[in-house]
Amino acid sequence: MPKPPSRTDGEKRHPDAVRTLRCRTVAEDRFQQRNHIRDLPDGPPVGSGGTPTPSEALLAALGSCLSAGIHADAVARHIPVHRLELVVEAEIDSTDGWTLGNAEPGPIGFEAIRVTVHLDADAPRDVLAALVRHATLWSPVANTLHNPVHLDIALADGALADDALADDAPDTRPA
Repeated sequence: MPKPPSRTDGEKRHPDAVRTLRCRTVAEDRFQQRNHIRDLPDGPPVGSGGTPTPSEALLAALGSCLSAGIHADAVARHIPVHRLELVVEAEIDSTDGWTLGNAEPGPIGFEAIRVTVHLDADAPRDVLAALVRHATLWSPVANTLHNPVHLDIALADGALADDALADDAPDTRPA
């Protein structure tokens, strides 16, 4: 699915609709991460209100994936990690995405995502930078965001069976 073109200088952004979304991902024991979004309590990313929005959940997924990769690479190289936190942020303009009546959306979504890695470990800075580069290169989430990906979305013909999401359920996607 091609990405919509970036906003041109002639297109007006609505300053009140542009928000910076942030997620702070903190590495914990056993390759687990805790994601801090706004002042929300920890919990599964579900939606809005008292839980992260889908866009915030996407930032949390990126932070968690990168954090796990950096931590795993450090362990594989026998580098003790004392602290690993990632700050993931992006601006989003919800104006075009929530305008009803438009036949085609304007540029929506993130135009750029920034990740700042705070890594305190027993290794020189160039080795730590190599860990970050390697984790980014091999991150499924970063690559999904970075590279074009084919996306198929279709309305199902019937009701969802309880076992439709089970790992052993048959693949019912069209060939």
